[in-house]
Parts: sequence; structure tokens; C-alpha cells
Amino acid sequence: MGNLEVPNWLTNRGHTFTKTLSVVNKTVKNSQIATVCEEAKCPNRTECWSGGTATFMLMGDTCTRGCRFCAVKTSENPKPLNPFEPRNLAVALDDWDLDYIVLTSVDRDDLKDGGAGHLAQSIKEVHTRHPEIMIEILIPDFEGDIAALRTIVDSQPAVLAHNIETVQRLQLKVRDKRAGYKQSLFVLESIKKLNPKIYTKSSIMVGLGESDAEIYETMRDLRNVDVDFLTIGQYMRPSLRNLSVKAYVAPEKFLEYEKFGLEMGFKYVASGPLVRSSYKAGEYYIKNIIQSSL
Repeated sequence: MGNLEVPNWLTNRGHTFTKTLSVVNKTVKNSQIATVCEEAKCPNRTECWSGGTATFMLMGDTCTRGCRFCAVKTSENPKPLNPFEPRNLAVALDDWDLDYIVLTSVDRDDLKDGGAGHLAQSIKEVHTRHPEIMIEILIPDFEGDIAALRTIVDSQPAVLAHNIETVQRLQLKVRDKRAGYKQSLFVLESIKKLNPKIYTKSSIMVGLGESDAEIYETMRDLRNVDVDFLTIGQYMRPSLRNLSVKAYVAPEKFLEYEKFGLEMGFKYVASGPLVRSSYKAGEYYIKNIIQSSL
């Protein structure tokens, strides 16, 4: 199963890229901040960067967890946080004409607050220097620590995301043992309890051996904790060290997932083979939803 032929809908992209790509590339390198686009070997990097979108990965390029689907480097003791990173991020955005950005981070279980204070400071720095920019941030689970979650919520991002990643049966196979299905649901539920007005978002990968019934069950569980936005995408093996792909899900099936999700009450569902949790396809729609509610 590790040698499945990649279908044409994943190889024939047909995109035209613009000079914006070089601008984004230069900004990313000058900022000295990692991007999940590069570290996780995302297949959409060139497309998103060409459109002026990049997802900055804060707190360094090394994670304390070792999820089997992820290509990001791991270590029990990563380098200390760069105290200038929040400001570097805000300054880097001077070169872009953006009104919506996506931030994410590695897990830092070695830190007392999991890095929540650092992430919150990053959000505040961007708000101060670029008050016009809406911020979506994809956060770790902070081991379910409510104080850490409150720190992030109080920094007032427009969207707070945490990924459940896969169905309940496959959690231990796919994710680090310190993560978990129930813990991710707890995080998403707690965010809403801390601030019912904040928008929440999660993501599911398919092609890891899950059934349709399990996908639908996961979607129901996310809606039961009032998650607003959902992305569903094909798992793509980033390296031979990572889990192999069990199946390539047809585009038609993704449309079924999208229809089911909208019917059950998600405000927005981005579902497709190349969709990722930070993929640009959803940002403009999410931005419009947020603006229309102001």
C-alpha cells in the first residue's frame, strides 16, 4: 500500500505562478521565521506563495512531538525561543499587502506554558503594527491547559484553530501519544467556553485507512463542540519516514464530505484533495463571514 500510484488529480495542477512568489520568498527568508509551508513540505507552497499567502510557523522549526504524518523536525529539547520573533513577524508583514494571515506553531511541551505567552505576544505585535490584518492561528493542544488557552483567546485572534487530524480509531497510529481525540475536542470546546464569539476551526486528513462512517462521526463530534470552519484534505506522505498513504480519495468523495458538513451546520467547509488546514482557498470566504458579522 506504500507504493500507490498518485492519481492525476494530484499531479496535474495547471496553475500559473506570478512574480508575487519571489516577493513572498524573500520576505519569508528575511524574517528568519520558519513557515509550515517549507518545514512540513506542503504540496501547495508554490501556489499559495504565488498568491501572496504563507503560513508562518512560530517558536522555531523543531517540535517536541513526533506525529507520524508530519515532516517537521522533532526533539525533546529544542532551541530556546527567539524573544524577537513576535516583532520580526510584525515587521515582515510590512512587505505584504494582506488583510488576513495564518499563523501556526510547533508544539513546545518543554515550556511551562507550552509557548502560549509567546504566541499571544506575536498576535499582539501584529495587531499593534497592522490593526487592519485579521489573524487566524493554529495552536497546539497545550496538554489541555485552560490557562494557556485563555492566554491565546485573550489575545483576540479572528479565528482559533486546532486540528483533530484523523478519526478516533487512528489517533495513536497517526499522532504523538501525548495528543488525542478527546483532548483535541476538549481544546476546541474550551475555546468556545472562554469566548463564545470566537470562530473555531479544525482539520481532518483522509487516506489513512479511515472509513466514511468514521469521517462523518468525526465531523459530528466537531460540530457538537460548535466548531465553525472545517477543512478536509488528502494525506500526502512527506517522506519515507512518515506513514504511507492507504488510499487516494476521489474528488467526488470530497464533495460529499463538503455537502454533509454544510448540512450539519459548519459555517464553511473546504474539502478537496489538496486542501490543507491553512490552505488559501478558505481564507477569503472565512474573512467575509467574519466581516459580515461585525
